Amino acid sequence: MTAFSLEPEQTAWCAELRTLAAERLRPLADKGEPGHVNRPLLAELGALGLLTRLFTSGALGLCLMRESLAYACTEAETALALQGLGAHPVHAHGTDAQRARWLPRVSDGTAVAAFALSEPGAGSDAAGLGLRAERHGPKTPDTPTAPHTQPPPLCADPDGGSRWRLTGEKCWISNAPEADFYTVFARTTPGAGARGITAFLVPADRPGLTGTALDMLSPHPIGTLDFDAVPVTADDVLGETDRGFRVAMGTLNLFRPGVGAFAVGMAQAALDATLAHTARRDAFGGTLSGLQTVAHQVAEMALRTDAARLVVYAAATAYDAGAADVPKRAAMAKLLATETAQYVVDTAVQLHGARALRRGHLLEHLYREVRAPRIYEGASEVQRGIIAKELYAAAAQGKDAP
Repeated sequence: MTAFSLEPEQTAWCAELRTLAAERLRPLADKGEPGHVNRPLLAELGALGLLTRLFTSGALGLCLMRESLAYACTEAETALALQGLGAHPVHAHGTDAQRARWLPRVSDGTAVAAFALSEPGAGSDAAGLGLRAERHGPKTPDTPTAPHTQPPPLCADPDGGSRWRLTGEKCWISNAPEADFYTVFARTTPGAGARGITAFLVPADRPGLTGTALDMLSPHPIGTLDFDAVPVTADDVLGETDRGFRVAMGTLNLFRPGVGAFAVGMAQAALDATLAHTARRDAFGGTLSGLQTVAHQVAEMALRTDAARLVVYAAATAYDAGAADVPKRAAMAKLLATETAQYVVDTAVQLHGARALRRGHLLEHLYREVRAPRIYEGASEVQRGIIAKELYAAAAQGKDAP
């Protein structure tokens, strides 16, 4: 048995993506305004056919794409990933009409998507969200209902679909408030935990929907959304009523290894920059690379980066194969890769010295970018909880570890 490796065509594609990111996407990213959606960058991602690949490449292809883009242009990687995160529920669970309206525009970069799950009081505990989806019906007469009779029917649309009003707040939403539509998760059944959540496709122009941008450490757009009795109907439901938590978790199981790939791309960029710097930097009568303490640190950076990459690829391959342990593997990939990238980038900054802290330096940029992935799409602590839960569940069923 040989060591795991990519096929030659996959390796060539990754190299091509790094070149495209450096030559065609980096200039557009540099012209963008931090904290705002870069629509020219999205349009170029669409023109290159990369946004279409969000829905056709499988988990491994998605990871290869995200790692390669992150190596040369983190802004391009993030723009692509956020399109996928917001639109995947439409692709996987949407109706024909929903797909026809939004997916072509997502693929060509003319419609911006967003995934609206987190709330001020429900970040890591996604099942505890409180955005209310209240049934909306006609005013009932002020007469008592006779005993043992059914309550008045819910108000329905002409096509027979139910109607709701969304009331509450979402927070830490990437691409908010500038997205063109949101995949919104709301509570349709109070007190039901994860089983009472429904996913809705909500266009940004719905009455009662407003938002505010947040000034964050990371340069990509993040904001809050306020829902003041925003109307939605059965035509806006993604999947089934009260089954939206499955939509959310299924999306995260696909995109969590991708977050790991993003982290691996940043780690590799920091490692390569450190190799070049320490090999030419004069110090103590030689170069930094000649100092054992430096050489050992670089070796550790490389070891951890390669290990994280393999775990990411394994998780993506398991997803594409429909393996039963995808939640565990996806959590492991995100956890290991994001924690590794934090270590590698921090070590790279230390070995570069003060120059790495100067605004505009690659490592100054990576240092700001690398922190957030340990939190979003499930913080590291949440990933450890998922891994442990899956391990104990498998042990209880008598399943052997792989």
